[in-house]
Amino acid sequence: MNPVLRPRSLFIALGVLLALAFFLSLALGPVSLHLLDSLQALLRLIGVPVGDDTLEQAQLIIGQIRMPRTLLGLSVGAVLALCGVAMQGLFRNPLADPGLIGVSSGAALGAAIAIVGGSLFGGIPEAFAPYLLSVFAFAGGLGVTALVYRLGRRDGQTSVATMLLAGIALTALAGAVIGLFTYLADDATLRTLTFWNLGSLNGASYARLWPLLLVTFAVALWLPRRAKALNALLLGESEARHLGFPVERVKRELVFCTALGVGAAVAAAGMIGFIGLVVPHLVRLLVGPDHRVLLPASALAGASLLLFADLIARLLLAPAELPIGIVTALIGAPFFIYLLLRGRA
Repeated sequence: MNPVLRPRSLFIALGVLLALAFFLSLALGPVSLHLLDSLQALLRLIGVPVGDDTLEQAQLIIGQIRMPRTLLGLSVGAVLALCGVAMQGLFRNPLADPGLIGVSSGAALGAAIAIVGGSLFGGIPEAFAPYLLSVFAFAGGLGVTALVYRLGRRDGQTSVATMLLAGIALTALAGAVIGLFTYLADDATLRTLTFWNLGSLNGASYARLWPLLLVTFAVALWLPRRAKALNALLLGESEARHLGFPVERVKRELVFCTALGVGAAVAAAGMIGFIGLVVPHLVRLLVGPDHRVLLPASALAGASLLLFADLIARLLLAPAELPIGIVTALIGAPFFIYLLLRGRA
């Protein structure tokens, strides 16, 4: 695959795109703020003494409402794209998705248990509801992924094909259990479960943000250390072993990082699809399959795409808000169909 852009040109373009998406995400929303006021309020937040006291409202809106949401979107987009690259490298398939190992369905199952199970047993105290939901979703994602990995292990070796089949089976099983909880839910609980499954950055706060930021930082720091191993895996597992890479340990680390990253992202923002599929494939078309470039570039592109998708979700039906999972699906599904048609041709 011949790269279309040089890595340096791509990083400059993605850096500018992310900066633009970050600023627009802070400046635009149901409450109209002038772009200059938004810029001055942002500078005041980081300690630059510009403007006057008339910017207090803009500073409050940006600092307490839009900044946590923007940072949440940036983190979720980046970590989903990184995990998408990891899974496509592990399965040696550019159409692979982090959900293949069951982490997304496991997180959805954990959320369904927290939402519907809590209502069946008298409800969850309102003060603990957001945190308990995130904990259950995160635990569900890690639990199902651990089971998929265990099913894929035999005689000290991990079969990627068996993991794929186990992921499909457990995803179907989790979907059936979620369907059962949906059947048992009352109207209010069903509405909560439905909107969570559609994904949203609404309700972001600094208290709920920092665990995801830590996970995103850890994944973004660790996966690039395995870029050369991912490049070797593209040649096949036997070839990677002959080149001196610890293939089993690499596969274990990739699965763990994906479970950790996607589990944290789904726990924080609900089910947001296609970022982990579309972004790595698009970046690969631009710069080729070298994971030393692909991983950081995908993180920048994933963060930018999710911030722009959130802008569309906020502004399209303002003051109402469209679930962001719908927006990413409307972007990702046609692109996925295009990839299928392109591959068939």
